[in-house]
Amino acid sequence: MQSPGIRGRGAGFNPGQRFAELHVDYNPGESPEKVATKFFRDHSSTVITRHNSPDLPFEASLNPYRGCEHGCAYCYARPTHEYLGFSSGVDFESRIMVKEDAPALLRAELLKPSYKPANLSLSGVTDPYQPIEKKLRVTRGCLEVLAEARHPVVLITKNHLITRDVDLLAELARHHATAVYISVTTLDPELARKLEPRASSPKMRLEAIRVLNEAGVPVGVSTAPIIPGLNDSEIPALIDAARAAGAQFAGYTVVRLPFAVKDVFREWLDLHFPGMRDKILSRIEETQGKTLSHGEFGKRLKGVGVWSEQIASLFRVSIQRAGMLHRRPQVRADAFRRPRDPGGQMELFE
Repeated sequence: MQSPGIRGRGAGFNPGQRFAELHVDYNPGESPEKVATKFFRDHSSTVITRHNSPDLPFEASLNPYRGCEHGCAYCYARPTHEYLGFSSGVDFESRIMVKEDAPALLRAELLKPSYKPANLSLSGVTDPYQPIEKKLRVTRGCLEVLAEARHPVVLITKNHLITRDVDLLAELARHHATAVYISVTTLDPELARKLEPRASSPKMRLEAIRVLNEAGVPVGVSTAPIIPGLNDSEIPALIDAARAAGAQFAGYTVVRLPFAVKDVFREWLDLHFPGMRDKILSRIEETQGKTLSHGEFGKRLKGVGVWSEQIASLFRVSIQRAGMLHRRPQVRADAFRRPRDPGGQMELFE
């Protein structure tokens, strides 16, 4: 019996996870139809994570949230929830860890005499503008610190909510210290609703590009991930729509399905596109080197093989025709300054 899915969720179940011996499976017809989101305080003592991955164009990342309520069925970050004792499935999008102290921790980090500004991604794992951000304003608090310090930061999001913070982003842009990617995976609102159930609609994401561009914020589009056999044919239309909205640059990655993500995505295909499942999975296997997630740096994000080459060619022709850049402008730390120390003495001079 095919799973009916869970209303408003990208994942229809909780697959077993790598670090737990106990797992609960529902019998057909017994799984819950609706799962409420729960939020938990994350007591991390630091918020900047540094890395040396050759695949990533930034040196450090800041993630105000762990888990993501957007619920994208393909999300490569799902397995990170297993380190917290949760599952990559419904848990990832319904059990959200919130770093309420992130702005204060960020300020403390930037105040250290030894701190040197790095190209920072906000965020590198889960979306900083998922729905609860409208109420909690953790991401905005971090941006307030970064704007005060004129610290370089690159953002990527699927949520129109980023336009709320256009004042801070415009201030950072004055110092060439920010750039923004708006992720647009499809122009089909029905496909977007199934694939990314709690993210902004494609129309609203394009509107976010327009608002940021008009405010002088360097903004581009991320047509990611490209899922061969599902949305790869939309690349020219996606690029044209983003350019018309004001996007100046564009990027993409091909989909990869590490660990339990392959089970979540396979179940999603069974629910929404059962007749296309085998074709789509076989093409993903080809782009990922006969696996569903290539293990080598330099290959897992752009893929390998004929489908990867066709995607790269179509993307390249599309951005050339639209007059867009393949790379975003470099963010700079020239204007960096230490933020105000709330526990220190009053400053006489700036």
